[in-house]
Amino acid sequence: MYLAGWLFADMLLVLALVSMGDRGDPLAASATEKTPRPSASASAAKPKPEPKPSGPRSVERKPVTFGVTASTGDTDAMVSQLKKKTARYEGRTAAFVITFGNAPETAAGQNYAEEINKALKVARPAMFRGTTPRNFWSRGPSGSADLEIYFFTR
Repeated sequence: MYLAGWLFADMLLVLALVSMGDRGDPLAASATEKTPRPSASASAAKPKPEPKPSGPRSVERKPVTFGVTASTGDTDAMVSQLKKKTARYEGRTAAFVITFGNAPETAAGQNYAEEINKALKVARPAMFRGTTPRNFWSRGPSGSADLEIYFFTR
């Protein structure tokens, strides 16, 4: 019962981050409103490139999800799997990671999730530098975890 408050606080944090990710870039929107629209004849002659957003980044709404299966303490296997599963997202930066460690007991699942989150920083240090990880428990057989990675927008 004592974990209910922490669970509520973590879920409130997730809700806040998701709501921030739901908002567009206000500086980029105001920059496009100030840009005059070309006439039809000018746009046919030479198309202008899209302006690059110049405001604060936001968080993508849809997470990247995948699972990892490795024995507790087998950091090499964890790092290897995480490198493979995050390879296609190289060059991006993660805002926060929610990791559900599967185990019969709560503490074991959260500890496993913490191991996975530490392995993420070994597997892709640039991708997960400054990322906020959250360790959760999910009932299931030990030695596996389910991850949800929320990346910053490009």
